Amino acid sequence: MFDTHIHTKISSDSKMEIEDAIKCAKSRNISMIITEHMDLKFPKEGLFCFDAAQYFEEYDKYRGEDLLLGVEIGMKKDCIQESKKVAKNNPFDYIIGSVHLVNNLDIYYEEYYKGKNKREAYEKYFMSMLESIKTYDFIDSMGHIDYISRYAKYEDKEIYYEEYSDIIDEILKVLINTDKCMELNTRRLNDENAVKNIIPIYKRFRELGGQNITIGSDAHNTLSIGSNFNAAKDIAKLCDLKIVYFKERKKEYEKDQ
Repeated sequence: MFDTHIHTKISSDSKMEIEDAIKCAKSRNISMIITEHMDLKFPKEGLFCFDAAQYFEEYDKYRGEDLLLGVEIGMKKDCIQESKKVAKNNPFDYIIGSVHLVNNLDIYYEEYYKGKNKREAYEKYFMSMLESIKTYDFIDSMGHIDYISRYAKYEDKEIYYEEYSDIIDEILKVLINTDKCMELNTRRLNDENAVKNIIPIYKRFRELGGQNITIGSDAHNTLSIGSNFNAAKDIAKLCDLKIVYFKERKKEYEKDQ
């Protein structure tokens, strides 16, 4: 099975060597798609961006049946055309579209949450996501819908589908209508409460007509490669969703479902 969300040292927030990632993945019988961060016009200059030509020059020798080369594009409204050009002009196997910034504020940091209650912060996050997936029509899968739950500065960080159902439904409908996948990110699936609260979103995705999801650990180190994949497969089965990965931007179905 492919872990479709992996970061190595080319991403600003990872120090993992690709050789170490390959060795670890083989020991766990995991295939990988490397998806380095490409957040153009990131507010801190020099972070989360890489030279695509150099990326392929350095990593193409590792490319094969069990290792593919992709990218995680940060979806922002001020660099849509530039991001589209990166996607079009490079031979990526797979493109994740993710929201890391809202109104150019990094939701990893406390600054985004200042002066906002949880509902305000989460609604702005989901609105940014909805706007982004309407314009970033060149992605393959939308990354980690629950990303904000990792870093929010509230006692209760969870997303409760019923509280945001209107806007979440709109996000899911756009993905379905444009034939995009939804990533099931496994980062938080070791937490029973996180699992309980993420399931209604994926069930709703299926109810509205969604069929396929990608699974990715968002690993930045070897310990995280393939983490919580059994939980992810259980969720996919429960929600009647098929697990896929992408090769040469074409959908492939996992045999080990």
